[in-house]
Amino acid sequence: MLSSLVEYASSWTGQNTDSDGAAEGTKEIGPMKVSQLFIHPIKSCRGTSVQQARFTSEGLEYDRKWAIIDAETRKVLTARDIPEMVLITPTIEPDPSSPDGGSLTISFPPSSDCAAFSTPLNPSPDMLERWAVLHGLKIWSHTTDGCLVPAPASDVLSAYTKRRVQLVYKGPAPRACDPTRAFPALQATVRYQDGYPLLLVSEEGLEEVGKVIGEWAGKEEGVKMGVGEKWREGKVGVERFRPNIVLKGSGVPFIEDALQEISLLPSKANQNPTAAPISLVAKCPRCLLPNVDPEDGTRDKAVPFKVLMKFRTGLDPENMRSPCFGCNGVPRGDGVVCVGDDVAVTKWLEE
Repeated sequence: MLSSLVEYASSWTGQNTDSDGAAEGTKEIGPMKVSQLFIHPIKSCRGTSVQQARFTSEGLEYDRKWAIIDAETRKVLTARDIPEMVLITPTIEPDPSSPDGGSLTISFPPSSDCAAFSTPLNPSPDMLERWAVLHGLKIWSHTTDGCLVPAPASDVLSAYTKRRVQLVYKGPAPRACDPTRAFPALQATVRYQDGYPLLLVSEEGLEEVGKVIGEWAGKEEGVKMGVGEKWREGKVGVERFRPNIVLKGSGVPFIEDALQEISLLPSKANQNPTAAPISLVAKCPRCLLPNVDPEDGTRDKAVPFKVLMKFRTGLDPENMRSPCFGCNGVPRGDGVVCVGDDVAVTKWLEE
């Protein structure tokens, strides 16, 4: 299926390719732009839509720089474990006059009766020396470290989650990314992201997912699967998939599947970008987390996971049974990305 998509995408031409003109019988890829940007300061908590963001080789600034862990097992917790985590709202409040660069304020739904609190946005080295460093924090098959954010952070979060948890800020030890089939010699590090610094999706891909969900909602088999009538219009918000960069304009559903490297071009929002290229190193296999509604914290029993299983498996040679949506990206340096930036394809995936 992937090779068919690559062949399909390569039969298109346009300003995002190296082609000088369209051959007979081909279609034109529309000009791609960055349509949305999201930062998720605390892993699995509510994301923030932004108009621009700096990035390094470890991802967007402040993205997944904090995490909530189980105080006993030191497992990094997500909405897979506690769906209500998506209702915790971290707000980035920069303050150039502050020695800590500002604050990260964490607030909760009014019904929780949990009081908001703040923690330094950029703790100084002297401050971090006073914070306990916890080792052996577990993310999938990896371990990493974290600096324990002082009170009242862990107490308030424990009251909200109804279990003993702790809030940690990424510690000093680098956490290596796994190599991938397309990048067997990959050398990259990451903070508390699941595996890679960035997640990119396309609006065309999201629209296709919604279309298929709507079709299943009208089928008897879909009803048996749990795709209820409320999904007939197929409206699935992109926030469920927790991306960093959303692309739009190619006209090709799941265009990201066929990309290996993209570059950001000057735009009205970003007149002179110095952004490094972004390598798309692997497909993103999906779990049940997108089934959690970011608006109310409830978990749907079918959407989108069971529907994705029907038409988005077999795309990743290393995860043939997992449905994929979106691609993991690794910036090859520093830069700034803005909503409205033009996106050029500098290398297509070869399979």
